[in-house]
Order: sequence, then structure tokens, then C-alpha cells
Amino acid sequence: MTNDHLTSETTTLDSRSSTASLSRRKFLQVGAAVGGGLLLSLRLGFGTDAAALAADGDEFAPNAFIRIGSDGQVVLVMPYVEMGQGTYTSIPMLIAEELEVDLPQVRLEHAPPNEKLYGNPALGGVQATGNSSAIRAAWLPLRQAGATARTMLIAAAAQHWNVAASSCSAKGGQVLHEETGRRIPYGELVAAAAHMPVPEHVELKRPDQFTLIGTPAKRLDAPAKVNGTAIYGIDARPPGVKIATLAQSPVFGGKVKSVDDAAAKAVNGVRQIVRLDDAVAVVADHMGAAKKGLAALAIEWDDGPHAAVDMQTIVNELEAATRNAGAVAQNIGDVDKALAGAATKVEAEYQLPFLAHATMEPMNCTAHVRKDGCEIWVGNQALARAQAAAATTAGLPLDKVVVHNHLIGGGFGRRLEADGVIRAVEIAKHVDGPVKVVWTREEDIQHDMYRPYWYDRLSAGLDDKGAPVAWNNRFAGSSVSARWAPPFFRNGLDPDTTEGAINLLYALPNFHVEYVQKEPPGIPTAFWRSVGPSHNVFVTESFMDELAAAAKQDPVAYRLALLDRSPRGKAVLALAAEKAGWGQKLPERTGRGVSLQFVFATYMAHVAEVEVADDGTVRVRRVVCAVDCGTVVNPDTVRAQIQSAINFGITAALYGKITLANGRVEQTNFDTYQMLRMNEVPAIEVHIVQNTESPGGMGECGTSAIVPAVANAVFAATGKRLRKMPIDPTELKRQG
Repeated sequence: MTNDHLTSETTTLDSRSSTASLSRRKFLQVGAAVGGGLLLSLRLGFGTDAAALAADGDEFAPNAFIRIGSDGQVVLVMPYVEMGQGTYTSIPMLIAEELEVDLPQVRLEHAPPNEKLYGNPALGGVQATGNSSAIRAAWLPLRQAGATARTMLIAAAAQHWNVAASSCSAKGGQVLHEETGRRIPYGELVAAAAHMPVPEHVELKRPDQFTLIGTPAKRLDAPAKVNGTAIYGIDARPPGVKIATLAQSPVFGGKVKSVDDAAAKAVNGVRQIVRLDDAVAVVADHMGAAKKGLAALAIEWDDGPHAAVDMQTIVNELEAATRNAGAVAQNIGDVDKALAGAATKVEAEYQLPFLAHATMEPMNCTAHVRKDGCEIWVGNQALARAQAAAATTAGLPLDKVVVHNHLIGGGFGRRLEADGVIRAVEIAKHVDGPVKVVWTREEDIQHDMYRPYWYDRLSAGLDDKGAPVAWNNRFAGSSVSARWAPPFFRNGLDPDTTEGAINLLYALPNFHVEYVQKEPPGIPTAFWRSVGPSHNVFVTESFMDELAAAAKQDPVAYRLALLDRSPRGKAVLALAAEKAGWGQKLPERTGRGVSLQFVFATYMAHVAEVEVADDGTVRVRRVVCAVDCGTVVNPDTVRAQIQSAINFGITAALYGKITLANGRVEQTNFDTYQMLRMNEVPAIEVHIVQNTESPGGMGECGTSAIVPAVANAVFAATGKRLRKMPIDPTELKRQG
């Protein structure tokens, strides 16, 4: 989504410090909750004091992040969502570590939509989960909350025993007095602790004191997902719910011209046909009836202004845009002068396609619209936006919309959007009672909001020893941030669009990057897993490989020579190369490719080993990853996220593309928008570099790093340079 430059001051403090000081009025309020519990109200460093702090007294407004009951149960109200990335385990680990409780003692509740209380400080205060930011944003604030609660519980016990607080300690959800062997469970202290003064300073654990952070903790959400009791958005079933599915205009911007619904109404179980301006929905007793009814509809469409849009039109417009000056994202030295004096010049043009999200759980939302209120059940990455969209669509005040958030069966940025919520509310306005709107896979793929199509034009100059003396990159494409978060788009630039294209790890004395915003006609764009870096790292690392080839040097050695100013980057590259057996001989038409990146505040290197068959089919046999993401909260999650992201990226490299003809998306289901199959998954090794720096992001890094590594491996195997994704096997067929 956005870049690390937007991270608040709270989240950029040095994690190695053993103490952290935040103003008492700006950070924490505490009091007695109903039922005799201890309730902490936590601010994440944005918004107004009046909005974020609850009133003094026996009860706080529901803006608390931590609640401790008289039974000792710790409840964490989660400001982030779980979509498979492990957030609902790793963030509770932060609380449990500092609060000195066992991880299973922490129970989670979804945070309600409230941007002032639960906004993400790494995303400018927007209540959203994205940009691999959850751990980075929560690292200090939630540890601080846990440490504050621990300190106050100890103070309450010390007062009860009439001893010095310094003689007491906490462990396993109890306060201990070692001299006398006395101990009191937290649950018996919460009423007294609620009346303790909030400390101005609390001691955070040093890394060498961690007992939970850094350990492979078992996923808290795994049992429910395994036994089937976990509730995703698509599982919501309020009493009396009906099921609907829909057909939307096959051309974005088109309208419904006419509908013959007689045959659909005759389908057993169909209850209602809802016609909107640009869609038709069938409401039924169950999904089977809804789908049969939808198939029986005879709809005539007015395709609207984008009926003639095709891929060549879009590509031609982007290519032309790269011939015009853009907004300067970064400039170092004098590129034109360096290019003029270069011993060797290298030029290249790169293209990356539109991509769909194709999440396992298709788009869905359950809505119940009444005259006096609206209720929705959904899994969404930006909950406050979902609530606002529902309120606007229903014509209701914001406080009349209740949102029930659920687990998400794959987000990848798709559920940062509220279009699915809007559709459900539009339909629900015509239905008496709750209605669950489920998109078919075809609707999900053909009416996605896609990763932008990108066109890059690069040139570089090398000196007589092959070292780069000039680097010039001008690229064109859609700015998602300009639509999704306009304040982030300034002077023709936004940090997502340029991340991975600027501030490179390499020593490049003359460096120039320009961005030209060019929005494609007739197709909406959105964030897609690893967002800007999914484009920029492919281009940057592919072109760096081209420079190494032009210099007739080894790709790893070439990069290492440029990394003296980035010891962490140099270390992960060297480690990945070593573990992959870089330089060892491989069979014919098999090659290794490398990539290096620093995005989402994480250093990562990939070495991919690929085999290219005689018919041009590419198989990724092995991937070795070395990662330095600072302090690791849960190493199991780090490995799982990298494995997932690698497979996601390989899918894009081998198969991923969305194309248009006559204004229509041509791909419909997984037969035409293919996924990586289980038998195609490579062996993946993950090597984690341990240190105590602040945590970096993890959920998306592996996706942006793998595509150039695969492309560079194909070059090593065949000598064919890939400048356009996905890989076209016909270009790699053995000749003769």
C-alpha cells in the first residue's frame, strides 16, 4: 500500500532501547471495567486526545485494546485483520511477552470500525491491514501496553502485601514475591490495579530477556480453521438470511438495457430478482437456486463508453506516456552527462500485465438494511471504509451501520476495497431481511480491481570495467494511491508507486527515476500483494542482471561489488548465494537466477533454480531465500509467509495476466486464470538472519523478490532475456 516514509514516530523508535516514554495523557488510560476487570485504553500515536481517550471512572468507552477479567483472561481487541498471514498469533505474542502471560491466555476480539481508535499509524491513521505493516505498527505500542498493565498489576500486589514493588515480579499470569513465596493471580488483582496510577515510564524487555518473541509459537487460529469452526465472511448466516448472486455489466461502466426474468423466477427456490443500474441479482433460498436463476436470466447490456477497449490500446497509451517527461521520483548526479561518456550503453523496455487477486474466498458480503439501520457481515481489510461505504449506500448516518468483521480467506489487497460491500447493500435495500451476496468465481475474476499494467523504459551506462555509472528509468502506469488515499499522492508521486524503484541498495553515482501517471481506460486498478515493489523489483533486478551480462560478470559478484554501503543487503545476498550453491554446475537448460531487494523495511535475497523444457515450459525447481527482517516475532510465520509469497509470485511469473477484448476481461475462472498446482511447487529454503533491529514487513516481500529471480534464471538457462511477464513458453522453445 504505502511506503515506510509514512510510518508514525511511535513506530520508528529504536527497538533496542530498554525503556520507552510516552505521555500519560497521550498513551494510556486505565480503569475498572464492568464485572471487575482491568481495561486499558491505548493510543497508537495519531488522532485527537478527545477522540482516543476514554473518560475517567469505573468504565471506559469501547476503545480498549486490552481487557483483563477477574478470571485472569486477557482479551486483545485486534486492530488488524487475519487473512492467513498469522497476525492473530504474532501480535498477541507482543502483549503476552510484556504482560508475562502464556500465549493461550490471550483471547482475541475483532476491533469494531473506528478509525480514530484503531487506525494503522503506519498507514497514516487509516484503519487498514496492508503494506506488511501490522507488526511494524504494533511493535512498540502493544508491547508498551502489556508492560504498563504488568507494572500496574505488580503495584497492586505490592500494595496489598505492603512491600516494595521492586521486590515483586510477574510470571505466568501471576505476581510473585520471591522473599516470602507469595503469589497472586492477575484475576484477583484487576480491581485494585485499575486504581493504580498509570506510570509515566515503564521498562520494556531487552531482546535477551524475551521468552516468547522469537520462538516458533503455534498459531492461535489454527485449531478452529482445522476443525471447521472458524467463521469467515462467507460463513455468516444471520437468522432468515437469503442467498444472492449477481451478474454485473461485462464492460466496466456499462449499464443494464433490459432483463427478461420470467425463466429465472420459475426456478425452484428463487425468491426475487433485483435489477440495479449496472447489475442484476437473483435472490434465492440457497446458492444453487441463485446460480440456476442467474443462468436463466436474459440480460441485454448497454456496454457504454469502454466497449472498444483492448490491450493494444492500453499498451500503446502507456508506451507513449514513457516518451514524455514525468514526475522526478529521485535524482542523483548527472545521468545525461554520465551516459554520454559511458563506455557501454544498455537500453531495455519492460512490461508487466494486469493481475487479478483470485482469492480462495470469493467476494461476498451479507447485509440487512432497515429503515432505521444497516447491519453487515464481511471480511474486509479496511473496516472503517466498509462501514462508511455501507452508510453512504444505505443513506444512513455512520452510527446506524453495524459491522461484524470476520476472518478473511485471502485478501492480497482485494479487500482493501469496499465495492463488494456497496453491491451487497444496494441489493439488500430491495430485500426484506438479511441477504448474503456471493460472487461466482467468474464475477470475482472478471470484476476484480486489478494490479496496474506497467511500462518501463530504462537506460544505463557502464565504464570500461563494466561498473554502472548511470541509471535512468521512466515508467508509466496507474497510481492506486491517487484514488485510494489522495493525501499520499503529491506532486505526481506516491510512495507505493515508487517503492523498489528508488533508494536502491546499490552504489549508483548517477541515478534518475521518473514516474508518469497514466490511468487505463475502462479497467479499475487496486493494490495487489507486494503492490509497487511487485512491479519495480522485477524491473530493477532484471535490468541489473542485464548490466552484469553486458559487463560479462557473474550476477552475484556484480551486485556484491555495489553493496559496500549496505552491509545488511550484502549479507543476505551472500547467504542466499552460498546456501543455493551458486556457481555449481547445473544440467543443460537449467539455470540459477538471483534478486535482491529492500522493501517493506526488510532485506531479502532469492536464488531461483529453474529448468526449461524443450517445448519452452518453465519449472521452478528450487528457491533459496535469505531474509533480514530485523527482530523476528514468530519464525514459523516468517517462513510460512515467504513460502506463500514465493508461490504467489511464481504463479504470476508463469501464468498471471488479465487481458481485455471489446472492453471485456477475457479470463473467467481458474482454467483461464491459472494457479500454480501442488506438483509445480518448488522446494523452498528460508534462512533467517537474526538481529535486534526493529521488525520489518513480511507478508509481501517474497512475492516481489521471486519474479525477477525466476526471469534471471531463465536467462541463465537459455540466454533469452525476459522483459515481459508472464513467461511465454513459445519464446523459449529449443530451436532446431
